[in-house]
Amino acid sequence: MDIGIARTFLEVVKTGSFVSAASNLNLTQTAVSARIRVLEDQLDRPVFIRNKAGAKLTPAGEQFLRFATTLVQVWARAQRAVALPPGRETVVTIGAELSLWSPLLRHWLLWMRQECPEIAVSTTIDTSERLMEQIQDGSLDVAILYAAPSRPGVIAELLFEEKLVLVRTTPVTTPLAPEDHVQIDWGEDFAASYQAAFPDQPNAVVSISYGPLALDYILATGGSGYFRKGFIRSYLDEGRLALVPDSPEFSYSAYVVHSTKADPGLMDRIRAGLRSAAAVSA
Repeated sequence: MDIGIARTFLEVVKTGSFVSAASNLNLTQTAVSARIRVLEDQLDRPVFIRNKAGAKLTPAGEQFLRFATTLVQVWARAQRAVALPPGRETVVTIGAELSLWSPLLRHWLLWMRQECPEIAVSTTIDTSERLMEQIQDGSLDVAILYAAPSRPGVIAELLFEEKLVLVRTTPVTTPLAPEDHVQIDWGEDFAASYQAAFPDQPNAVVSISYGPLALDYILATGGSGYFRKGFIRSYLDEGRLALVPDSPEFSYSAYVVHSTKADPGLMDRIRAGLRSAAAVSA
């Protein structure tokens, strides 16, 4: 079985379309169709029903789906194992959302270097949805996410609970206009909660998707915004930021996500490092 064929099959399943699968895989639609034909010839069964709405799995395709997923996972792990650097016993691939990189993953990398020198590490930064897909297809061992949707074959464990708090630049005697508030993208749940708490707040003049960049901006220009309390604690202590009195706080919890097939011993070491990193980052 060609792993490329299995990956193509899974992409068609995910997108529900030969056209979309071709676009995501940087292939022509003809190439995608050819790969699926080879698969159907090998199985002696059609795996998709094609119509104007896209592509739907046949009963045979439903049966093959779990095997295709396992094939891709095993191949990805085999590639990582063969490519191990000298002196390393295994490699762990870990991904996180951008806003979780600093300082959490930075502290975790330092912990792994000191406590688990026999393990090679590969890290990636991506969107929550893409990280979940990589956990499911086996190309990623662990993901750190702020929202962990329920998925088959995936375990989500709470790593830490944090609060998003409203802060402003100092001195607090300097008045701030509504347009000085910076809207930061903390996900759909936060956006809905914020809208409910501030129904009359006008749309933000400045919106920034990355918390550290938003912080740099308001420190330079003056303003306010919602930030992770642990991230801005030092700025509060230094007096560069101040909590806005009587403002609502919002829960923002992070999760460790991994496959149900993950190696338990390896996961124990990864968890220990992440909990240590979370404690330092708090």
